[in-house]
Amino acid sequence: MVRPSQLLYPQREPAPTRPAATVLLLRDTAGGLEVLMTRRAMTASFAPGAYVFPGGGVDAADAAAHSQSTRRASQSDLHLTQAIAAIRESFEELGVLLARHADGSYASTADIAALDRKAPFAGQCKARGLTLAGDQVFVLAHWVTDRDLPRRFDVPFLVARMPEGQSPVADEAEQFEPVWVHPAEALARHEVGGFFIIFPTIRTLQRLETYETVDDVLKACASEQPLWTSCPRAGLLAGKEARYMEIDAPYGELALTCPDGQILHPLDWQTTQPVRLLKNVMRLTAPNPGMMTGPGTNSYIVGDTDSGYIVIDPGPNDAGHIQRLFEATGGRIAAIVCTHSHPDHSPAARPLQALCAGHPPILGLASASTARPDAEFTPDRSLSNQELLTLMGKGLEHNLMVILTPGHAANHLCLVLLEDGLLFSGDHVLNGSTTVVSPPDGEMTAYLTSLDRLSAVCDEHQIDFFLPAHGYVLGAAKQAIAHLKAHRLKREAKVAAAMKARPQGTMNDWLALAYDDTDPPLWPVALRSLLAHVERIRAMSTPFTE
Repeated sequence: MVRPSQLLYPQREPAPTRPAATVLLLRDTAGGLEVLMTRRAMTASFAPGAYVFPGGGVDAADAAAHSQSTRRASQSDLHLTQAIAAIRESFEELGVLLARHADGSYASTADIAALDRKAPFAGQCKARGLTLAGDQVFVLAHWVTDRDLPRRFDVPFLVARMPEGQSPVADEAEQFEPVWVHPAEALARHEVGGFFIIFPTIRTLQRLETYETVDDVLKACASEQPLWTSCPRAGLLAGKEARYMEIDAPYGELALTCPDGQILHPLDWQTTQPVRLLKNVMRLTAPNPGMMTGPGTNSYIVGDTDSGYIVIDPGPNDAGHIQRLFEATGGRIAAIVCTHSHPDHSPAARPLQALCAGHPPILGLASASTARPDAEFTPDRSLSNQELLTLMGKGLEHNLMVILTPGHAANHLCLVLLEDGLLFSGDHVLNGSTTVVSPPDGEMTAYLTSLDRLSAVCDEHQIDFFLPAHGYVLGAAKQAIAHLKAHRLKREAKVAAAMKARPQGTMNDWLALAYDDTDPPLWPVALRSLLAHVERIRAMSTPFTE
């Protein structure tokens, strides 16, 4: 974990969460799936004026009403309580009642008219012989309100089919203007203004628009587990608040820089000055954006004014970038480390070294004979596995441990900042894309083995974050490795299937089959990794002979 002393902003305790439940009432139409939404009062304490799905807080009476509701055998007590809360809230706010008579028929308009929306709910239903239809309410998602907000909720987003014969009527106190809307239409209306929806609603509608029918949604929810879980984070983009889920590229960076939810970190990519990630870590992105480099190559500066600095991946030989690295460190560079020798990572090392009066050593691994001519590299000193590079200041140490990780390149290495649980992953693990493994210098089995090595390092040293050479900081480090390895093995299975289907095929034939889910303009790059997979498959299928 990051040392509290190195966090950029004072720690704080986010507001506690309150249990709540929200329900998406769905219906099929000739034009496709529709969802019921309603506008919150302008005086509401949370999301005033926003169009939402009906819902509200979970109370003790909801948990006490289990005996008055049907339930699925697989439905937990918690999920049943949440379902009952959603049924109650949809009745109180919109006059929609998910309850049945003994013959299985849903509550009628007359039943609803006979009930008082402001009186205790479950008892009234029981008095009219109505059983709550908790078994017809399914978990779609689980949202926890963002850490920066003063009022926070822990809320499942549930789904249910709208009962036939009922029509929503807003209570005109908390909710107004009920409307049936296609998810895509709601998103489009929000985009042009006049239909305000908040972040969780937007993301839920985006997921919902991929389904054609109510049955499709309910089938997707049959596992009793939420299809996604999220507590969003916010940063600044072009000076405005921007929110992100865990699956979004900036999420890990916001978790590192503002763990308690402060909306202070800028996410705009720029190359003119370093971005501070911690008190002892800065990132300066080189001005070399492109298809292979994303927003540019990230050079990292580790250390502080007392300890001096280590520069990781000084980048391409760009005079402006080199000068900015020198200025950011005041020239007090103790060492320059290259994670590997590719031309967007190592060429700036010698020019940067020449600027520094102390002539800091250039460290790394020499390029192998398999490296391309533009990736030849010889360090002043070669690093060994698990070697420590130490910076010492006034009572504070920063220890970088070397982890050898061949695969993307034969001389690739990563670095772990031990005190803060950070791993500088070079090109081995990226944010937003998978790295290219290009033979002969790149080798797929070595790459996968190195992923396993990094996974073990995450366990041993409690690594929470990767700081890649391209893209934002990546959080949930070990899960990211597992996802990356699964992706590689899934791709390899497609390659093997392509080879089996077209045994006399060319590499381009196999490429079209194995990378059919990849945009064709990226195929020339994908061809390199395809070759690495082919070589690995052939090596594994070759019988051993003495």
